[in-house]
Amino acid sequence: MLRDCGLPVAIVNSGIGGSTTEHSRERFDSDVLNHDPKLVVIMLGANDAAIDVWKNPPATTPRVAKQRYAENLRHFVKTLKARNVKVILMAPPPFRWTAKLKQLYGKPPYDVNDPWGFSAKLAEYCDVVRAVAREEGVPLVDVFKAYQEYDRVDGQSVDDLFSDGMHPNDKGHAIIAELLAPLVEKACK
Repeated sequence: MLRDCGLPVAIVNSGIGGSTTEHSRERFDSDVLNHDPKLVVIMLGANDAAIDVWKNPPATTPRVAKQRYAENLRHFVKTLKARNVKVILMAPPPFRWTAKLKQLYGKPPYDVNDPWGFSAKLAEYCDVVRAVAREEGVPLVDVFKAYQEYDRVDGQSVDDLFSDGMHPNDKGHAIIAELLAPLVEKACK
């Protein structure tokens, strides 16, 4: 899509499945800064917000506290801005219940009777990334909100945007690309 807009971009995906902002901060120099980027797009938070109620004994708090999540995001943004690297933050997509996810995560504080119940804690982390984007003056792609808006249209369901209740499918990725591409194009000019 970006090349179709005439942007000769080279993309480095430094994302690692299951990674939190803590993990990402540990490898930020080697996996991001060492590439000498001109623009960095950051979408973290889903793994930070997760409460591993499936563990024995069950976790009762998110993997990364909201305050630390905010500190980590600010660290990324401030470090990149100090190097004159442009930054786009993204609020991650919500989660949706599937049979497997109910089996793993279907315990308090999650509410399996609420279709959005698996996303309640994640919604709080999306508020954090929104606040950091405002405070730092960087663009935000609010995937969480876009998926909610998609769900509000008659005949559409946010469930249609996932492959497994957590990860977007092609249709979900297309929505993300449509939101992100104009900001990348603007940042590259």
